[in-house]
Amino acid sequence: MLRNLSDLKLLVEGRPKRKLVLAAAEDQHSLGAVIRAWKDNIIEPILIGDEEGIKNICALNNYDITGIQIIHEPDMGLSVEKAVKMVSSKQADILMKGKIGSSSLLKCVLNKEWGLRTGNLLSHFALFEVETYHKVIAVTDVAMNIAPNLQEKIAIVNNAVGCLNKLGYSMPKVAVLGAVEMVNENMEATLHAALLSKMNQRDQIRNCIIDGPLAFDNAVSLESAQHKGIRSEVAGDTDLLLMPDIEVGNVLYKSLVFFAKAKVASIILGALVPIVLTSRSDSEQAKFDSILLSAAACK
Repeated sequence: MLRNLSDLKLLVEGRPKRKLVLAAAEDQHSLGAVIRAWKDNIIEPILIGDEEGIKNICALNNYDITGIQIIHEPDMGLSVEKAVKMVSSKQADILMKGKIGSSSLLKCVLNKEWGLRTGNLLSHFALFEVETYHKVIAVTDVAMNIAPNLQEKIAIVNNAVGCLNKLGYSMPKVAVLGAVEMVNENMEATLHAALLSKMNQRDQIRNCIIDGPLAFDNAVSLESAQHKGIRSEVAGDTDLLLMPDIEVGNVLYKSLVFFAKAKVASIILGALVPIVLTSRSDSEQAKFDSILLSAAACK
């Protein structure tokens, strides 16, 4: 069990360094995070982008990039294409987004000829360190799947549970969120939650414990669950929150970051390799922690 995001570093220390390729590398926070991870012997970076722009950012911020491979490609679209092709040809283990929109990167990731498709659904996975919770808590999906149906939620859960298993969670506790903790035929999220819980009990979804529907307060507060008479292995001790849709997930994600001042690490799962797809507004620390998470999630 991770109590802090800094625990991720303990998971990757001593492992072989992973090759990370940063597409459209002319981004200060991304470069700072990558160089920090390189100096900590976590990754071996490859920077693709406008070489002069990269070097100017490094000079302004006193980043020493001596010994780091730079592939000059001033066209952002082509820099992403080259980065994805390096990963698909097994020249790199992790893909990271720099100064380019997520949709542009994902378009290349999903290319049928040289992309990173595996046949699995792509989903966003985030780990939060929140001062008011007793351990790190994961949230999925807040950035990829808009209104997932039942089959898509199964895939999202499997992606997230597989990642948590790699992080040392043998049976992570999954709370399927709804607005209420009772099944209501007029609230699709509660129906999905009930089905996911039962499928877990019947071993159709494995390597985790699923309960739902649970309202957010019941998922993260044992006192709240007990007050409502909820008997659950998950309530108050949740490892993973499954969002009903992207809108709820996105609001929760940003509320935790901006109101609760939570620390966050996030990646995309379901592709050939983990993808560090943070927001361009994310801090250098968030990007560094996301690199740690991606390295820990590698096969």
